[in-house]
Amino acid sequence: MVTNLQDDQDAQDSQDTPAPQHAPDAPDAPDAPPPGCPAHAARLYGPDFRRRPDETYQRIRQDSGPVAPVLLEGDIDAWFVLGYRETRQVLSDTETFGRDPRRWNGWDSVPPDWPLMPWVAYSPMMTFTEGEEHQRRATAASEALATVDPFVLRGHCERLADQLIDKFAASGRADLVYDYIYSVPTLATAELFGLSQDEAGLEALAAGLTVSFLSNEEAIAGQQRVAAYVTELVRAKREDPGPDLTSRFILNTPDLTEEQHTADIMVLMAAALPLTSYWIGNTLRLMLTDERFAMNLSGNRRSIGEAMNEVLWADSPLQNLIGRYATRDTDLGGRRVHAGDLVVLGLAAANADPLLWPDTPVGHAGNHSHVAFSGGDYGCPAGGPETARIIAETAIEVLLDRVPDLTLAVAPDELRWVDSFWYRCLESLPVTFSPAPVTAG
Repeated sequence: MVTNLQDDQDAQDSQDTPAPQHAPDAPDAPDAPPPGCPAHAARLYGPDFRRRPDETYQRIRQDSGPVAPVLLEGDIDAWFVLGYRETRQVLSDTETFGRDPRRWNGWDSVPPDWPLMPWVAYSPMMTFTEGEEHQRRATAASEALATVDPFVLRGHCERLADQLIDKFAASGRADLVYDYIYSVPTLATAELFGLSQDEAGLEALAAGLTVSFLSNEEAIAGQQRVAAYVTELVRAKREDPGPDLTSRFILNTPDLTEEQHTADIMVLMAAALPLTSYWIGNTLRLMLTDERFAMNLSGNRRSIGEAMNEVLWADSPLQNLIGRYATRDTDLGGRRVHAGDLVVLGLAAANADPLLWPDTPVGHAGNHSHVAFSGGDYGCPAGGPETARIIAETAIEVLLDRVPDLTLAVAPDELRWVDSFWYRCLESLPVTFSPAPVTAG
């Protein structure tokens, strides 16, 4: 299975020493208490964090600076990187901050049913490889994505969007999360990866991927269901390849095992499906609640692009990444990080670094230097963000064309957020609108 999770904790062979206490080496740094100290380490979980993560990030930054000790779900120690400059430093320095989780010195304190386990425990995914092996597999993924025709993809998404809107257009109301936001990327992903168009199977895949990123006991089972589904897909494409991303990636990496192919396709799907859905949802929420965009819902294409870019800066669908693991003792943002320490990248927090925005009225327009897609050698493969943008932008454009008077059906502060350390996404987005005719097709 791809999800070998704790079974591979032979990782412990290099973690015989107890987890470090991280007391600062320099006597003039009294503001650097050890991670895990309840009096100082903020918790990156719980209802307050889920409801307003931006306030949590701001409080941590004020109390501890650009790199801070935090507690993850289950009070697991980690370093949290909030500074934009420090985040870029970690993303670019792969020699000091490795990606293989078997380096982590904290495995002894992690329970086997840890909710964050699915995408942290070692498995044969390309995201856990390093050096030439990672470059080779990441390049193969980028080469597969390069074969996606953007015009064909946009046309396909337009047809999918119209078909989905037809199902609720006449009613004058919808919950966009359930009726639309997940469905467009799911169907587009099926086309891109050569999946069966079986509706039940696609719903199960989308649900499994979504659940695997939740901060609850369902996460591990969700990823296991996805692994079983993708394994069958990989087996079919290894025997009978077609004109799809799965087949192209397999043909680009003939030396990989079935398990490795499955793991890497899961990584690509996880980026393509939940991330794109949440980008759509967060953008629609912004446009329905912020008068700068709400006043331009009808007919203004430019406002859609601006809203999508602002979301990547201010309400990033991908909030946090686990992680990086220090390969040696080092200094980061004024902290002494020890070999084997876990470093969590706060992508949303880094994008909100006040050092980037001394003049807040300037806004985000035209600025694409965010880290919403991570960056460096382990950022999204080339072509991935553009593919996601086409799917998301097309979905929003078609929706606003068909039902231009969308109105939020509840007060903005009544919207609820999914309990996820990784992502920022809505549980539901109820709207009303004037009933619209179905399309001729």
